[in-house]
Amino acid sequence: MAGMAGATLALAGCAAPQAARRADTGSSHWSGRLSLSVDSNPPQSFAAVFELDGNPEQGELLLTTPLGNTLGALQWSPGTAVLRDGAQQRRFASIAALTEAVTGAALPIDALFEWLQGRPAQVPGWRAELSQVAQGRLQATRDAPLPTAQLRVVFERPSP
Repeated sequence: MAGMAGATLALAGCAAPQAARRADTGSSHWSGRLSLSVDSNPPQSFAAVFELDGNPEQGELLLTTPLGNTLGALQWSPGTAVLRDGAQQRRFASIAALTEAVTGAALPIDALFEWLQGRPAQVPGWRAELSQVAQGRLQATRDAPLPTAQLRVVFERPSP
């Protein structure tokens, strides 16, 4: 995606993350900062402030700079995923296909919802470090298939 591809953004100075569980609809809202490093050729690195709404089946991920400029919005539902990047809109068969096209690594969005709640989720090729989820930190590494990737998320835990 033109607004994100190859961009490296500073994480410093972003607003305090917020999170809340929406038990009535089975959807969640998470916000914070994330970074993704992909060991591709050439290496790619992304960082953004994020807002994640929904659930693994249907949701939206909004990515902005620390100053609030929109980098892109990803929306998904069964059988489709849409990337809005400025005036452009691109469609994909799935959220995995969308994230792979944008970053070079298919991100496990389904598992991300589980990991943010501190619950293990098995994803082939990925391993998540959940020991600091209570402190609002999550790290996941993709070892296979190549290229390897490192996802780091800083967020506020939802209130019980």
